[in-house]
Amino acid sequence: MARETDRIIYERLSSRLALFALLASAALFTPAAAWSQLVPGSMDVRWNEGSANCAKDPQPPLQEHQYNTGTFILRENLCTTFEAPFMYLLVGTTKALLIDSGDIADPNVVPLAETVMRLLPGDGATKLSLLVVHTHRHLDHRAGDAQFARFSNAQVVGFDIDSVRSFYKFTDWPNGVAQVDLGDRTVDVIPTPGHNETEVSFYDRSTGLLFTGDFLMPARLLIDDAGADIASAERIAAFVKDRPVSFVLGGHIEMNSAGELYSWEAPYHPQEHVLQLTKNDVLALPAAVRSFNGFYTVRGQFTMENTIRILIAFVVLILVVTVAAVWALVRFIRRRVRARKAAAEIRA
Repeated sequence: MARETDRIIYERLSSRLALFALLASAALFTPAAAWSQLVPGSMDVRWNEGSANCAKDPQPPLQEHQYNTGTFILRENLCTTFEAPFMYLLVGTTKALLIDSGDIADPNVVPLAETVMRLLPGDGATKLSLLVVHTHRHLDHRAGDAQFARFSNAQVVGFDIDSVRSFYKFTDWPNGVAQVDLGDRTVDVIPTPGHNETEVSFYDRSTGLLFTGDFLMPARLLIDDAGADIASAERIAAFVKDRPVSFVLGGHIEMNSAGELYSWEAPYHPQEHVLQLTKNDVLALPAAVRSFNGFYTVRGQFTMENTIRILIAFVVLILVVTVAAVWALVRFIRRRVRARKAAAEIRA
């Protein structure tokens, strides 16, 4: 009887241990467990805020911040270009990826290519290959492309819509997600047109960093195509919903820490807002864009504009005011003429 009892206890204990082992193994292979292996990094950086008088207070043209051993953030100085765009260098084992090349073509003004090559491992023929891509085709994100022409290890991807579709092999633009393999580091490419038809965002699986260019950033969100922007906001929100996002890093900073926008083309950004946004900002974006009136809308932390429509409305307003002023002047002159004629007839 005692032996039978021991056997039953042993079988039950073995069953429970097996169940525990099965559950533990399953947990190890869940996305959450995989996400916990994200390579960490630091955003403990104070970006150069430019100067109220750049002529008297010259600034270094390029600031670099090492997020971790294989990830670098570069920014052109506000005194060099009011755009002050951010660029991102991701280093893999077989290839490196530079996201955007900035607003300055002249290497004597901003030595972007030289800086990037210095950050890449290897020397001479063993220097790691570099792929230069863009979040979109606007000049302040691709002007530095020419600096890489003299480097045999660098390939620059075209910025026009056909080149974007072809290189990433998008067959149903703007649907689908492409990948760039850097060797032990995969970067997802998500179409996010709306600010511009060529806009894409990049998600680094290694670090959980999401690079959103001018589509989402602590700045004015300039929307050319509201319908496309809504669809892109919904697409990127769905993409990150079940993925970890360490930080959301955009193309510019145009507001202070209180969320107030700097004046356009300002070379000085005192008390600048941090660069990084959050996953919650991405998830809040679809509702914000849906509220956009097509001209200018502020929704929470988002300020959305269509500069072309605002400009057209401003021109129309000037024309209306001008026509009204001319019409009023003509009426005034006619009345004066009539009054003089009437006075002359009375005197006669």
